[in-house]
Amino acid sequence: MIRRLLTASLLGGLLWSASATVLSDAEIEGRRLAQELLELTPAENSTNSGVLRIRDENGKLSTVPVECRVTLGETNWRTVYETWSGRNEAAERLSVTHDGANANRYELDGKVIPATNTAVAFASSDFWVVDLGLEFLHWPAQKVLKRNDTRRSRSCTVLESVNPDPSPNGYSRVVSWIDKESGGIVHADAYDANGKRLKEFDPKAFKKVNGERQLQEMRIRNVQTGSRTDLEFILD
Repeated sequence: MIRRLLTASLLGGLLWSASATVLSDAEIEGRRLAQELLELTPAENSTNSGVLRIRDENGKLSTVPVECRVTLGETNWRTVYETWSGRNEAAERLSVTHDGANANRYELDGKVIPATNTAVAFASSDFWVVDLGLEFLHWPAQKVLKRNDTRRSRSCTVLESVNPDPSPNGYSRVVSWIDKESGGIVHADAYDANGKRLKEFDPKAFKKVNGERQLQEMRIRNVQTGSRTDLEFILD
């Protein structure tokens, strides 16, 4: 069960960060929604095994075993993605520590990487650190484009997140369709530094576990190269 931990003080701090800038209603709503999403927290610790199914730009297929561990702390929570080699040894490890509206902390193979340098592929897949950490929700420019839209038969709010200083190989903005009921991302489009659509994200399958609907498979596709990656979890 996902719980919301949004507090008036945090929301006030987020809106005050605009300083003297006058925000439109859509921008205020966008910041509020991003704040709410950042405050969503897993209900309990969990460990799920799965696979990354990667099809590169040449059509070559590969499968990478992966384990995802979620650990709750007193004031934050951490997700660790870890792949495995054929010798049953860890091959690549990404740790993302979430702390509400505070900055995420990223460690890739034991090395801390800054939030401004998250356009890095995990396990040679189409999933970048920015995707797995939802780093775009921390960008200062957030705007609601549509309050009521339907995507995959779900009632959604459309949120635009704009990167104030995109790297040449990173995202300049991300447009997300947010499920009004669950707060989950139903679809997202990411754009490159030139404003051209680069990637699209879609959840592909869900499964009920202990009466709760959980994401079982998600896909991210690079529309410029034609590569794609499915992350599929084995849910009990």
